[in-house]
Amino acid sequence: MLGQPVRYHGRAAACETDAAAILDRWRDAGLIAAVCPEVAGGLPTPRPPAEITGANSGQRVWQQMARVVDDTGADVTAAFVDGAQRALALAQRYGIRIAVLKEGSPSCGSTFVYDGSFTGAKIAGDGVAAALLREHGIEVFSEHTLAEADARLRALDPSGLE
Repeated sequence: MLGQPVRYHGRAAACETDAAAILDRWRDAGLIAAVCPEVAGGLPTPRPPAEITGANSGQRVWQQMARVVDDTGADVTAAFVDGAQRALALAQRYGIRIAVLKEGSPSCGSTFVYDGSFTGAKIAGDGVAAALLREHGIEVFSEHTLAEADARLRALDPSGLE
């Protein structure tokens, strides 16, 4: 979302014009701490696509009831867990209370993830990093709910966005 080519296919995630304006305002105010949990966990860019298998949610990965595997069959759960822990550490270090994450990602999905079949089927659920951040009291939004995240941030700290 910030223009860095960190997605599994080696490209950046584009933002809509309205979202880009919000991100620019946040960047100008020094309110952004950028991290890709998958890259932070040691995965390369590009990398094979990965999905949560088993119970299909990040919370279930933390409960060891689900795994993250890539489309070659490699278990990449450890990298996703490590990256999520690094993202949480960054958020805690800077007192971050709101995270905006890439929807659908097995790390960052906030309302849906792919079902583990590598067919493009989506299911309700969250990614590994999103689940961990929420568990620690950080509110998670997606690029599709950036306006809501902005409103929430303004409610938490109106002086930080003037």
